[in-house]
Amino acid sequence: MQTRLVEYFLALEREGHFARAAALCHVSQPTLSAGIATLEAQLGKRLIRRDRKYGGLTPEGEAILPWARQLVAAAEALGQAAETARGPLKGELRLGAIPAAMPAIGCLATAMLARYPGLNISVRALTSRQIERELAAFELDAGLTYLDFEPPAHALSVPLYAERAMLVSAVDGVPIPTVIDWADLASLPLCLLHQGMQNRRILDARLAERGLALRPLVTADSYVALLGLVQQGRLCSIIPDSHAALLDGLRWARTAPLPDMGEGSRVGVIVSDSAPMGPLAQAVLAVARELRLPPGFTTI
Repeated sequence: MQTRLVEYFLALEREGHFARAAALCHVSQPTLSAGIATLEAQLGKRLIRRDRKYGGLTPEGEAILPWARQLVAAAEALGQAAETARGPLKGELRLGAIPAAMPAIGCLATAMLARYPGLNISVRALTSRQIERELAAFELDAGLTYLDFEPPAHALSVPLYAERAMLVSAVDGVPIPTVIDWADLASLPLCLLHQGMQNRRILDARLAERGLALRPLVTADSYVALLGLVQQGRLCSIIPDSHAALLDGLRWARTAPLPDMGEGSRVGVIVSDSAPMGPLAQAVLAVARELRLPPGFTTI
């Protein structure tokens, strides 16, 4: 069985469209279709429901999906291991990061490129659940996410920093109390991440412990969107303190610390807990263990 045929199958499952899957694999659509037909013939099972277009996987296709992902990932790791046995690490490092951890991406990526100049790095903004799911499906090499609240399963982790919350508003916008208590937040016009984002679920859980709940006027899925809303002056928001450095020099923005809730939420690097571990995952863990973050991150 050729690994390339399995890659065609996985690309079609991911894209749900023959032409897009063929483009992803850099082949023509007839080549992709013929390759999947060959794979079906080798297995003696129909894997794809199709008439004139893709109709999903058959039960047999669903059954082999996790094995197909594992096979392709193992083949890629095999090639990397052979190539790096006597030479530098090369290839694409696929990172997924929750929006709250994006300020740390630059530090991690810079450290990786300094040690392994032959790498190129792909970064995607994902939710914590997406990161866990894509690590399990071998679609990511590593992730940056929360480690304690809804801890990722079947993962090895290296803590990087502890996150705390701060309030951000426009200088000429919503009046902010000189001393802020958590109870004061309920009276402020807020824009926050939606509840599908783990940062928001952590915030809600900690406020619920104090008998409080927030009802934002606007929700979004990125801090860029929240800051764009805050800049207009009618709303304020709660964001991680690691974002403070990104606001330096912005004359319209002001920040204020919020009361301490304890040790803060740990953020770190995770990789799939699998053996043998691929060279890329090993490299990320090694760099993460030695990484020194700049001021603005609360060290653990």
